[in-house]
Amino acid sequence: MVSVIDYVPGDTLLHRLNPVTKLAVAAAIIVATFLADTYPVLVGLIALTLALGVYTGAIRRLGSLLKLLVPLAVVMFLLQTAFSREGATVFAWFTTGGVASASRACLRLLGVAMPLILVLSVTKLNDLANACVEVLHVPYRYAFTFTTALRFVPVFSQEMTAIMEAQTARGVEYDTKNPFRKLQLMLPLCVPLLVSSVGRTDATALAAEQRGFYLRTRESSYKRYPIVARDVAVLACCVALVALGVAL
Repeated sequence: MVSVIDYVPGDTLLHRLNPVTKLAVAAAIIVATFLADTYPVLVGLIALTLALGVYTGAIRRLGSLLKLLVPLAVVMFLLQTAFSREGATVFAWFTTGGVASASRACLRLLGVAMPLILVLSVTKLNDLANACVEVLHVPYRYAFTFTTALRFVPVFSQEMTAIMEAQTARGVEYDTKNPFRKLQLMLPLCVPLLVSSVGRTDATALAAEQRGFYLRTRESSYKRYPIVARDVAVLACCVALVALGVAL
C-alpha cells in the first residue's frame, strides 16, 4: 500500500535541495495562498504546486490527495454559501458575495494542503529530522517525534485496512452508502487500532532508549546539510512568492 507521504526517488533540483529549503518552499506557497485574495494568484499557486509535482514525479501523490480534498471542498463550498448572504442572489441560496468567498476558501484549502505533501514526497524523513536539528537548531526529540508520527500514518492505515478486511470476512458490510451507518461500523475499529498503536509506540520508545536516544546531539549525525548557492537562490524565490501574495 503506497502512502501519499512515501518518498519518491529522483535527482531533480527539488530533490537535491536542503530539506530546510524544501520546507521553506512549502511554507512560502502556503503563506502566499493565505495572503492572496485574487483568483489568478490562487489558481496560479495551485498550478505551481502541480507543476512541481509533475517535475519531481510526485503528481500521483498529489492526485490521490486531491481525490480526498475535492469532495471536502465541495461540502465546504455549499455550507459557506448557505450561511453567507452578502451580495445579490444568483440562484437559490447562492449570492455573489457568498460564492466569491466560498470559492476562494476552497482554493485556499487545496493550495494549503498540497505543498507539504509535495515536500514530504521528495524528502527522506531522516534527512528532514537531521536537517531541522542541524540548521534550525530544533531539539532532536521534537524532530524525532514529528517524523515518527509521519511514519506511523501509513502503518496505522495498513492496520485499519487489515482490521476492516477481517471484519468483512466475518460478514460486516463497509461499502454501505449511508454515512451514519458507515460511521457506526467504523467506530468499533478504533479500539483495536488504539491498542495496537499503544503497543507499537511503547516498543518504539524502548528501542530508541536502548540506542541512546537521549545522548543524541546536533553533531551526532554523520551527514551534513549545508546551505549552498542553489538553496539561497530558491529561498530568494520564496521571499518573492510571499511578496507576490501580499501584493495581489
